[in-house]
Amino acid sequence: MYRGRFAPSPTGPLHAGSLVAALASWLDARAHGGQWLVRIEDVDTPRCVPGADHTILQQLAACGLHPDAPPEWQSQRGARYQQALDQLVSAELAYPCACSRKDIEQALAARGDGKPRHGELVYPGTCRPERGGLHGKPGRAWRLRTDTAIFKSNWPIARIDAAPTAPETIAPESTTLHWTDRRLGPQSQDVAQAVGDFVLKRADGLWAYQLAVVVDDAAQGISHVVRGEDLADNTARQIGLQRALGLPTPHYLHTPLVLGPNGEKLSKQNGAQALDTSHPLDTLNRAVHTLGLPPQTGAVAEALARWTAHWLRSRLTTWA
Repeated sequence: MYRGRFAPSPTGPLHAGSLVAALASWLDARAHGGQWLVRIEDVDTPRCVPGADHTILQQLAACGLHPDAPPEWQSQRGARYQQALDQLVSAELAYPCACSRKDIEQALAARGDGKPRHGELVYPGTCRPERGGLHGKPGRAWRLRTDTAIFKSNWPIARIDAAPTAPETIAPESTTLHWTDRRLGPQSQDVAQAVGDFVLKRADGLWAYQLAVVVDDAAQGISHVVRGEDLADNTARQIGLQRALGLPTPHYLHTPLVLGPNGEKLSKQNGAQALDTSHPLDTLNRAVHTLGLPPQTGAVAEALARWTAHWLRSRLTTWA
């Protein structure tokens, strides 16, 4: 059974870019006769704006996007994340890390590799057990090992529902994880080289996005993830985590982004305005333009039904 979701972070109200992802995920669920859920991703509590979660739900409702079950909040699911971390530690796939950002920068500089990757530093594995562990320092965070078989493409992929096409054949010696995005096509990433061992639980005690989203998608039975293209880079890490925890891998579709005046992804940091839902059809028509769907007139419910029919006929409904 198809189950999709929209999972906004309540760092403020929805803007034009986030509506595109919400609408695409809703249309994909409706086109496949499935369920559409809303999950509030509020584990990063310092960035959350009080009341933004309820504002988001009101904005979705004003646009006719109603979830098929009551919304859930990540902040209420800490016990599930701890259980997953304990499982990874028991399997020797996760370990404590004592490194600060400065420590990582110095370690990378010492080997002549200090260039950030999109603002991130590729973790050099300083605190891996075989390298001496914490070296007498207190643990600050927990990291997932990326040098294991779970990040190789010959690892068997568990699907929530079977795809109609045969899986790709990958050379057994490959250390790069491959997957197929329903819109972007074949994708790949060597997570160990591109990211390094990544954080599961932060030094401030908060749960990292990667662990929370994987645990929640599995707990909610999410079969299809439809989200913005800016999150495509996270997919390899999440597939690795799914494998490490013995969880099924959803199908992925990453939607086009709405760009700001500076040519970068529209966000609050580059001037994104709160979504105006006083004229919801006008707002939705702007969103569907990004998705390549035709504008509609009339009532919102009727427009959504017509867009669902268009989506059903589009190549984006291909089961990858």
